[in-house]
Amino acid sequence: MELTWYGRTCIRLKGRDAVVVNDPYPAVVGPTGRGITGDVVTYSHPDDAPLGKKPGKVSRDGLTVLPASLENAFVLDGPGEYEVHDALVTGVRTYRDEKRGAQRGKQTAFATELDGLHTIHLGDIGHELTQEKLADIGPVDIACVPIGGALSATTAAALIAQLDPKIVVVMPVCEVEADCDEALKKFFHEMGAAPIVQPKLVVTSSSLPADTTTVLLESRGKV
Repeated sequence: MELTWYGRTCIRLKGRDAVVVNDPYPAVVGPTGRGITGDVVTYSHPDDAPLGKKPGKVSRDGLTVLPASLENAFVLDGPGEYEVHDALVTGVRTYRDEKRGAQRGKQTAFATELDGLHTIHLGDIGHELTQEKLADIGPVDIACVPIGGALSATTAAALIAQLDPKIVVVMPVCEVEADCDEALKKFFHEMGAAPIVQPKLVVTSSSLPADTTTVLLESRGKV
C-alpha cells in the first residue's frame, strides 16, 4: 500500500484494488483536486469553509464540496461499516474536542482495511478514546494523527499509546507553519523519537516495523 499526504488531514491510501482518499477539502487540494483520483472519499467532518454560491457535487450531508477530480468517488461522511471496491471502511463517531463536540463539533474517524493493512485516519480528533471506541476501531497497523490542532502533544502521545500502531503518520494541521514546528517538536519529545521524513510511505503487511515508527511525510498538496 502507498500512503501520500496532501496537507493538513488529507491522506491518500493506494492499494492493489482500491484507492481511498481521506479529507480532500478544497482548501487543501484546490477545487479541481489537482488530479487526485480515488474510488472512495471519506470526510471526517464538514468543511470549515462555507459552501460557494454554485457548489459542485457535495458530500452526503451536503456540507462539503468535492474536488472535481473526485466527483465520481463513493463518499462517506458518517459512522457505519462499508465495503467499497475491495476496501473495508468503518466510520467511528468521535469529536473535535474533549467536550463531546460541544466546542468544535463531532466528527468521524475512519478505519480502513486495504491490502491486509489496518489504517486509522483520526481526522481532526480532539480527545483520547474510550474502550468502546477502541473496540470499534479494532487492530491498527498505521495511525494518521493530527498535530497542532485540538490535541496537545501529551494527549496525542497518549492516543497513540492506546492504538498501539506500528507506524504513526503525523498530520500537521496548524494555520501558521511556525506553530506547527513547535507542536511537532513537543510531540516528538513526548514520543521520545526523531521523525523519519520521506516523500511517501510504501508498506506491506510483511514490512511493518517491530517497534512503533513515526513518519513525517512531505506534503503533495497546495498547503
